[in-house]
Parts: sequence; C-alpha cells; structure tokens
Amino acid sequence: MNLDPSVIATFAPAGKLRASINLGNPILVNQHADTGELFGVSIDLARAFAAMLGVEVEWIVFDTAGKSVEAVGDERADFGFFAVDPARGEKIAFTAPYVLIEGFYLVREDSPVRTNADVDQPHNRVVVGQRSAYDLFLTRELKHARIVRAPSSQAVVQTFLEQDLEVAAGVKQQLEADIRTISGVRLLDERFMVIRQAMGVSKRRGTAAAAVLNEFVKNRLASGFVADALKRHAIAGASVAPGA
Repeated sequence: MNLDPSVIATFAPAGKLRASINLGNPILVNQHADTGELFGVSIDLARAFAAMLGVEVEWIVFDTAGKSVEAVGDERADFGFFAVDPARGEKIAFTAPYVLIEGFYLVREDSPVRTNADVDQPHNRVVVGQRSAYDLFLTRELKHARIVRAPSSQAVVQTFLEQDLEVAAGVKQQLEADIRTISGVRLLDERFMVIRQAMGVSKRRGTAAAAVLNEFVKNRLASGFVADALKRHAIAGASVAPGA
C-alpha cells in the first residue's frame, strides 16, 4: 500500500503508534501470566499495521472495552479494536469487521429460562460487563428485563452468582471458561447477537486515515492473515468476517 507521509503522521503524531488494547475479550487478546507479554489476533494486527506505517507500536492497555473506546475517541491512543456499535460510532470510524464473535446467555440449571425469548421478562435481571458491546446492544433491545452492570466482562459470572441474578450475558467462550470452574449453570442453546469486531480510529483523525485503516483490514482478510492468526492462537468460537 502506497502511503502519503501525512497519513503516517496522522496516525502516529508522536512517532509511535499507540494501540488501545482491551483485555476483556480473551478471543482477541491475552496476557502471558509470567511475562506480561500480550498475544492474540488483535496484537498480530496491530504489529502488522505498525510495520506497514514504518513505526513502532506502543500498547495502551485497559481492562474494559469502554475505557479502550474512550482512549481512542479522546485521542489518548491512535487506534484500537472494538465491537461495531452505533453509540461508539459517534466518535469512532470503524473498519470492515475482521472477526465475528457470538454472544450467549448463561442461567442456572434449574432456571425456567429455556430460550432467548424467555429472557426479556420483568422478573429477570441480566448482568453484563459495563459499556461492553453486550451492554450497548441489550440496553437497546431489552424492553422488560432489568440490566445489571458488572465492572468488567470478566466479572460478569461472579456478579451473577454473588447477587443471585437470573441471567448473565457475554462472550460465549468467556462464559464457557467460567462454567468449567463452577457447577449448576448452563448456556442457552442459541446466540442472542453476533459481534462484528473491527479496528477503529477517532473520526477527528479524518477520512483519509479511516480509509487507510479500512483498506489494511480488507487486505489482511483477503490474504488469509486473520484466518492464520485465529489458527495460530488456537481460537475456537470466532469466525473470520466476510470482508475481503
């Protein structure tokens, strides 16, 4: 890709490319317990994008998606990795999605909630990670159930148990991992949403920067880079988005 030097300066005005990283989604990013090293599909994409621009990448790490979005929207970071959502789109210019992720509900074994249609009832309280994609989506979609917000996506099941709530909502893989450590809970049989995971840049950086980032994602989809990254990191439950 032939890049105008002004676009490179727009993305990395301080000479380094600051990537906003959210540790709340283990499908995309993880951190080595001993070394603290970051790894995952989003990390691979960030390094590839920095290499294309010819600059070093710097990690700006957060524990929730909301904080990560704010950092890019306020330009404390130069770009990031987010679930596409209309509310976030007020400040963020999204690329085409590169990965699709499923959202599921978790309930207790003896819960009368059997299908997704049973969730939106006045007596149900649904816990989500605060300002996560699930929070934004369900805030719009649920008309009767009450939403309870956990401080992070990782704390959803803990909050569900501690507050004796009726439903937990989140990334299927995160919920499945939690199920392996506790008993007496189950996932519902079908997803309630599909997250379109994309890269994003502040709209204040201009349309040229947004176009370059979008073209980068489309190229990495077409080349098989994203598919290879999912395989390399042994990610199950996420699929390559159709965007090539």
